[in-house]
Amino acid sequence: MGYDDSDPGRPAGRDGTSAPVAVKILVTGGFGVGKTTLVGSLTEIQPLRTEEVLTSAGAGIDAITGVPFKQTTTVAMDFGRITIHGGLVIYLFGMPGQDRFWFMWDDLSHGSLGAVVLADVRRLGDCFPSIDYFEHRSTPFIVALNCFAGARRHQENEVRRALDLDPHVPVVLCDARERGSCRDALVTMVDHAIDLVACAR
Repeated sequence: MGYDDSDPGRPAGRDGTSAPVAVKILVTGGFGVGKTTLVGSLTEIQPLRTEEVLTSAGAGIDAITGVPFKQTTTVAMDFGRITIHGGLVIYLFGMPGQDRFWFMWDDLSHGSLGAVVLADVRRLGDCFPSIDYFEHRSTPFIVALNCFAGARRHQENEVRRALDLDPHVPVVLCDARERGSCRDALVTMVDHAIDLVACAR
């Protein structure tokens, strides 16, 4: 593999064109918050999903409080891809939210630019493990409030106070079913990560 003359640090493909730059972004949050839906809304390829049907055997493990109509659960991860103009490729990894899958988080988060922590205002406490995880590792993240039908709207400062977020952590509204809304949340996350890198210099 060669290098692009216009950017000595950027690899070039066999045909001399610039190789794409890959960025890994995580989508995380509690059980049933909409991670699989968000990845599916954004990806340009058929999303990789590792969902299984909820059964009575998991009744005491996967609490469906607040999501009574949920019928499946992610048992490994979700995966999607977005190609941006200019040779930027974003790989999306949806992390499973249940505590029995937390052992996978280190592997999934390795090499990531940052994370979108998806939150349901009806069950805000479910996103605390994700927030704690990224705070302790100094990984850039934003909180995206998934706009579920019938859920009460809260002010940003109310949510920030309830989650005890640092002032610099962005809080945005997001509808995981709508591509444009998800794209805006992703842009906010990337901008936030870039800002943190710039401030650290």
